[in-house]
Amino acid sequence: MKSTQEDKNRGLATLWETLVNIFSLSKPYRLRFYSATMFVIVASAIWLSVPLGLRELLDAVFEQGDGRLLNMLALGLMALFVVQAAFSFAGNYHLEWVGERVITDLRKKVYEHLHRLGFRFFAERRLGEITSRLTNDVGSIRTALTDSLPQLLTISFSLIGSVTLMVILNWRLSAVIFVTVPFVTIATRYFGQKIRKLSRNIQDELAESTAVVEDALGAIRLVKAFVREDFEVNRYSNAIEALFRTARKKVVLTQLFWAGVGILFLSTLVIIFWYGGKEVLADRLTAGDLVAFIIYALNISRSISQTSRLYTAVNTAAGASERIFELLEETPEILDLPDAKDLTTIKGSIEIENLTFAYERERKILDSISIDVEAGQTIALVGPSGAGKTTLLNLIPRFYDPQEGRILVDGVDIKSVTHKSLRNHISIVPQEVHLFGTSIKENIRYGRLDATDDEIIAAAKDANAHDFIMETPKGYDALIGEKGVKLSGGQRQRLAIARAILKNPEILLLDEATSSLDSESEAQVQEALYRLMKGRTTFVIAHRLSTVQHADRILVMDNGRIVEEGTHAQLIEQDGLYSHLYALQFRDIEDALG
Repeated sequence: MKSTQEDKNRGLATLWETLVNIFSLSKPYRLRFYSATMFVIVASAIWLSVPLGLRELLDAVFEQGDGRLLNMLALGLMALFVVQAAFSFAGNYHLEWVGERVITDLRKKVYEHLHRLGFRFFAERRLGEITSRLTNDVGSIRTALTDSLPQLLTISFSLIGSVTLMVILNWRLSAVIFVTVPFVTIATRYFGQKIRKLSRNIQDELAESTAVVEDALGAIRLVKAFVREDFEVNRYSNAIEALFRTARKKVVLTQLFWAGVGILFLSTLVIIFWYGGKEVLADRLTAGDLVAFIIYALNISRSISQTSRLYTAVNTAAGASERIFELLEETPEILDLPDAKDLTTIKGSIEIENLTFAYERERKILDSISIDVEAGQTIALVGPSGAGKTTLLNLIPRFYDPQEGRILVDGVDIKSVTHKSLRNHISIVPQEVHLFGTSIKENIRYGRLDATDDEIIAAAKDANAHDFIMETPKGYDALIGEKGVKLSGGQRQRLAIARAILKNPEILLLDEATSSLDSESEAQVQEALYRLMKGRTTFVIAHRLSTVQHADRILVMDNGRIVEEGTHAQLIEQDGLYSHLYALQFRDIEDALG
């Protein structure tokens, strides 16, 4: 029992902390928020005076018989309604403005934070889950801020004012209402905690279903190639059905809560009407007092019912906001030192000293790697899969930081400079090129955003891309589809090379840039790469050893270590791992030709 109570208290504390976090987002707009709050309070105060006006109206008719007073009171009430509507509009408009502004800021803040997080974060999460947090979770918080906040202020003031005026009118009748409050409080706490937990589960399952969609539609070619449409539809259906089951539980709990509170207060109103009628018959209460009291009682009933609904909405928002704030609390893996300086003009020499790296502590991917590369040299990295070649390339632009050792560019430790300035001097051409679903021109311009059209065309020509671009109906303005789906593999690679040429880096990283191409496309891409590599410090990863024969040095890696080093001819003479790999590839080519 004690543990259950502690869980409840902890749950309320977490809810309160979450609400504070949500409403703290409105701090930059507090002047507008406070002004809007005052408008809402004034509107609520005017509304609270209406039952008193009705009391005077009824008493004027039934007790005094004063027609002139009746007319004046009616006109006064009409004027009150107009003034109340004006204040209510002003208050609710500005409160909702603050809510929408806060949500806009929150979306930008979350998206900006995502771009500061390292590769490790994205490697451990699915894209659909991250997208769901940015869209669905923020949408739930939006509902709490723009819809629930204005109502909460109105209801709170209305509830407090109604209770106060009821006590003034007749404390005996007021006691009837107060008897129900403990029951409502207990029910609110009990159902609220369960609803918030279910709301969190719903957001998690919604994220899972979004992730399924992202996975399948992002690999639609693979799905269709393996005829897995039915499998993917079933996978999504299962995820959505799980979401439905959780949502159904939430609906049941919510409706039970609302129905129970409604029955409780309607029963209380019947008792008030019955007891109040007896008070009027005994001349201890006027008819106007009773009507005013019943209106206040209805107002309390309506306010508590709305509070129950708001509590449900707030718990839903709390479940979503917990996920958002968890995301915002993620610490970027790559951080600049406080005294980090920008890396300006460089030649491109690279020193790698005793580099050791592991994604997980149990298994080293790189073990005591040391390399000294002069500016303008081409270094080829070869070796079996899993040897650590791509990992080594990922450490040069500081996508990850090593556990031991360091990397120096022109004698400067890359940890002592800002990571953005470091990456400005590096271009990467990967095996799997990512293109945006915009035009060819905009995809190339991504290499340098201020590039002119002439510079873009020049880069495309150097990348052997200009001819195929001009063959498309709209040329450089042609849309290439999601991830460049309208282009061949060789065309996508040449656009990536054009993008790298436009950036004009001193350091170039090529990660198996031609491994998935046919011979004709590879020849065109290889020619463009040679043009790109000229005068630049280049690291090349290639499975086809014929493409690295002209490198200044070839480093052979195995199990995270450099096991051989030299030129192509020297390594062939050593008759080691490189010679063995070369012989295997040559034999495969002979078999294919035979």
